Amino acid sequence: MGFSTDAIHVGQEPDPATGAIIVPIYQTSTYVQEELGKHKGYEYARTSNPTRSALERNLACLEGGRYGYAFTSGMAAINALMTLLKSGDHVVASHNLYGGSFRLFERVLKDFGLSFTYANTSRLPDVERAVQPGTRLLYVETPTNPVMEITDIAAAAALAHSRGLLLAVDNTFMSPYFQRPLELGADLVLHSTTKYLNGHSDGVGGAVILNDSALAERLKFLQNAAGAILGPFDSWLVLRGVKTLAVRMRQHDANGQAIAHFLAAHPKVRKVYYPGLPTHPQHDLARRQMKGFGGMIAFETGSLENAKTVLRSVRLCALAESLGGVETLISHPATMTHASVPPEDRDRLGITGGLVRISVGIEDVEDLIADLDQALARIP
Repeated sequence: MGFSTDAIHVGQEPDPATGAIIVPIYQTSTYVQEELGKHKGYEYARTSNPTRSALERNLACLEGGRYGYAFTSGMAAINALMTLLKSGDHVVASHNLYGGSFRLFERVLKDFGLSFTYANTSRLPDVERAVQPGTRLLYVETPTNPVMEITDIAAAAALAHSRGLLLAVDNTFMSPYFQRPLELGADLVLHSTTKYLNGHSDGVGGAVILNDSALAERLKFLQNAAGAILGPFDSWLVLRGVKTLAVRMRQHDANGQAIAHFLAAHPKVRKVYYPGLPTHPQHDLARRQMKGFGGMIAFETGSLENAKTVLRSVRLCALAESLGGVETLISHPATMTHASVPPEDRDRLGITGGLVRISVGIEDVEDLIADLDQALARIP
């Protein structure tokens, strides 16, 4: 089946009890058993829930995986993945990670005996040099948040597997509509379902998708043991959102490309970070590995004061954390999403006081461009 057909139908068969075409919200904590050891496949809602199971089957299919597990947030999904490792294990991670991932790694997981080295994963020789005898995992964001560096997933998978490592890819920015890491050799794919998969800024969640049955069995055990499961209503919200994922992503992409070209030509903008621009250093790789370029853009205004001017002047773009909703969100990475990253690291990565990030929505693009144009015009 095609992507849109799978998005609408997989895991979402009509309810056998009523014929309801939408998967019901099974808002229950437990299930009545017919007798000892005999039940209908469900015993306790932390362990499994029909609404969550429908979502997990759906997301696994869309990513080309066999197993999917849904968690309370994207960070809970990342934490669950990291608990596949053991004290003493080492991880090589992209040096330009989402600030929440960096905070989890540096301020939580290090206390439990994991160690981390951050490398520019768009340069595989840097990754090779970062690998140690105790390395067990290569953890990649592509594109990175917010400066949109691209990692060659197939090449990273080949490198990781040649050294006996697992490769995990955070695919939140692209969604499975534009990028399928498992098909390129990744072992695990992560999502903040809060973002494009849900698409409507009204639910928080995360997911891990994979093919390996032994890893899946362990992850299922960890999901149940730690209990950070996605609730039935939030699962239902993501199922609803995924039905329109393909049409939304096409519009995010069209609007994103138009706005990126507008910003690249604007005299008040110093630099634009967007893989769809021919000037992006990995534009050709992005074209090969992704079906589209998406709606995430960052641009440099030159100073913190200039960024503040833009952010307080926009009227249609909403100043807010998060991304991937139908509405356009604008943010300041240095003080919002990446505030937990040390200032010297932010400066080295290009996350300056003047950097602004846009999650381009699906509004009429002419209105978005007009809003950005009037805001940029206020920069002295």
